Amino acid sequence: MFAPPPGPPLAPAPAAPPAPPSFGFDAGSAPLASQPPASPPPALNPAQETLQRVRTEVGKAVVGQDVAVTGLLVGLLVGGHVLLEGVPGVAKTLLVRSLSASLRLETRRVQFTPDLMPGDVTGSLIYNAQAGEFDFRAGPIFTNLLLADEINRTPPKTQAALLEAMEERQVSVDGTSRPLPDPFMVVATQNPVEYEGTYPLPEAQLDRFLLKIVMPIPPRDDEISVLSRHATGFDPRDLAAAGLTAVAGPSDLVAAREQVALTRVDQQIVGYIVDLCRATRSAPSVSLGVSPRGATALLKTARAWAWLHGRDFVTPDDVKAMATITLGHRIGLRTEAQMDGSNASGILASVLATVPVPR
Repeated sequence: MFAPPPGPPLAPAPAAPPAPPSFGFDAGSAPLASQPPASPPPALNPAQETLQRVRTEVGKAVVGQDVAVTGLLVGLLVGGHVLLEGVPGVAKTLLVRSLSASLRLETRRVQFTPDLMPGDVTGSLIYNAQAGEFDFRAGPIFTNLLLADEINRTPPKTQAALLEAMEERQVSVDGTSRPLPDPFMVVATQNPVEYEGTYPLPEAQLDRFLLKIVMPIPPRDDEISVLSRHATGFDPRDLAAAGLTAVAGPSDLVAAREQVALTRVDQQIVGYIVDLCRATRSAPSVSLGVSPRGATALLKTARAWAWLHGRDFVTPDDVKAMATITLGHRIGLRTEAQMDGSNASGILASVLATVPVPR
């Protein structure tokens, strides 16, 4: 078995520790989480309990989308961006609004359309006749959580306007760079069913997203719960009436990020991540494998996953848990492999099954 790196022992669990949050991922995407260990889970520290309360609070409005809730939290913890893919009506917008409300973060939504211009997102210079000069009018990108709805419906020129913001956390207009708020995260959505009139995201922009998460139709019991809530007066436009309140703030997120950054990663784990990514590049069905940026992303998400589970070190299971949603969208398949029905999830499943696991 893999032995964690040496360090101070975790604090002993209290007599009746709170049940850890369930982070089960969508089985349709890939087997992302391993079976829970037989030993009792470690106790959560105050920062981890705060993030658990955030998940509970979001659950007051969003039902059956635990994967996406966890993915957005992971993105916030490591400063990454998330691409959500799902048919209309699976609570993508409601999820972002609920998360921002529970964390006291500002959020804005931009509906991406074929006629949307880059300045409509980033902002532009407006002539001030009284002052006789141009003033900068900030666009909706100057927020904490930007919901880029149906990002694949706008032309590449407007999609590219997000690149600098996503990577550099700043916007340049007329030669002047303006920093974005911290935290800042882009949550983009796309419809997997209707592709007519769309502009698929190029690989360079897909690689900017930390995670790609599929939001499925919820199971029957969860869908019944959704309808029952609406039958009793739930209004998705009024989250306060649903009982959703702010249980954390930006300072709590900063404290959590500091702890995630201190989560220990053994050199064996680093080598395991590199081996997984290199194996995708040599797979016969793959035309584009995972880049070093993807390997770095997997390291970050595995750290956040381990921390959310109450550990201060990363195990191979943490890497496996986050591999598919972190690396899947970074893999390009050969045309013949696509015609044979192969997909990135299957490639990663094969890689995870063949690359030796550190012990």
